[in-house]
Amino acid sequence: MASIKPSVPKGTRDFSPAEMAKRNFIFDTIKSVFRKYGYQQIETPSMENLSTLTGKYGDEGDKLIFKILNSGDYLAKADGQALAARNSNAAISSISEKALRYDLTVPFARYVVQHQNEIAFPFKRFQVQPVWRADRPQKGRYREFYQCDADVVGSPSLLNEAEFILIYNEALSKLGLTDFTIKINNRKILSGIAQVIDKHDSIIDLTVAIDKLDKIGLDGVTKELLERGFTEADIEKIKPIILLEGTNEEKLESLRKALASSEIGLLGCDEIEKVFAYIAACKPLNAKLELDITLARGLNYYTGAIFEVKANGVAIGSIGGGGRYDDLTGMFGLKGLTGAGISFGADRIYDVMEELNLFPASTHQSTQVLICCFDADGETFALPLLQLFRDHELNAELYPAGAKIKKQMDYANSKQIPFVVIIGSEEIQTGLLSLKNMLTGEQEKLTAAAVLEKLG
Repeated sequence: MASIKPSVPKGTRDFSPAEMAKRNFIFDTIKSVFRKYGYQQIETPSMENLSTLTGKYGDEGDKLIFKILNSGDYLAKADGQALAARNSNAAISSISEKALRYDLTVPFARYVVQHQNEIAFPFKRFQVQPVWRADRPQKGRYREFYQCDADVVGSPSLLNEAEFILIYNEALSKLGLTDFTIKINNRKILSGIAQVIDKHDSIIDLTVAIDKLDKIGLDGVTKELLERGFTEADIEKIKPIILLEGTNEEKLESLRKALASSEIGLLGCDEIEKVFAYIAACKPLNAKLELDITLARGLNYYTGAIFEVKANGVAIGSIGGGGRYDDLTGMFGLKGLTGAGISFGADRIYDVMEELNLFPASTHQSTQVLICCFDADGETFALPLLQLFRDHELNAELYPAGAKIKKQMDYANSKQIPFVVIIGSEEIQTGLLSLKNMLTGEQEKLTAAAVLEKLG
């Protein structure tokens, strides 16, 4: 029988120890900031009931849900008529009751409704877990990937939006980014723009076009708007809004003038101004905070603030985004619960940090000290020492006796272990350990207590 060549399914990946160390550095940093701001971690199952997920992502999204076949003889209870007609859509409900989660938002909404009597509102949660999509794999797009979300439900306060900006600022700064922009907009401002030109029903067409301003320029946007049924007069009215310049305060002032006849548009300006006031009362940001009215992100989904984060000087898309949404839990029967949330694009952040060489050298090191022995007597002598190191929270390994010292040193180098303790007959007799710095090559004789003090 021919051997099977080992492989992983398309769109999935293995992560090496070095990659996991870097990924955990990103996740641990972001989690620590979430906790600092009062967010609590939850986890939901990898699989949900198919009925929980279906109909929440639109027709295209539904096609990308990974269905799980029922256990046992799933065909025994299958819809025979649908199978005979080779109609997989009609047959699916009779052969599959579960599916892999498509995102973290719908499972979170299900969690809130299911546990509403145990939750203290406002409920601030974060979740870092993998999700699955039956998408066509391509560069930067996978069928299995991690999402890193924080949401607050049950509070309409704009303090939440301000804190999201502070969370992005602090987490990305701790990861070493020094040049990044947090963009903010508000769905109400976009609705106001559509209202002043009496095109409220065409808000999607309007925002899809102006969202491309930086790619196709004003002429391209004008052409697209004309093709979508807007008039030259409409475009003249919104041109000053599209081309807003100046500081955030100057942009807001211009917007208030342009949206003077729109109550909802002015409310959006008020909300943005309130968020800026919260930020000003806290601390200066490392990030550039920019009001960008061309920002639309999932317009149907959001009802208030909209966020997007970009790393400057790196050719990559957004590394984070989110916004305010009303009625998150309405899909499961709990109406009127407002929420807001953000997500970190961990895979893109990883790529940015790799390109800018931002990962600390310490992320490569798992073991701090390796004990090397010449023989079995050295191994016996080393075992209590190994336990002593570990009891003092040093990550320590003992290389099993029998290998040549050069092989043991090569092992230390391959794992980027910074220090090696060498045990021979002299070390056993005197009790003084030979400690070698693998980076400098420097070697010295020290007591076990002195080694602990030096490496601790």
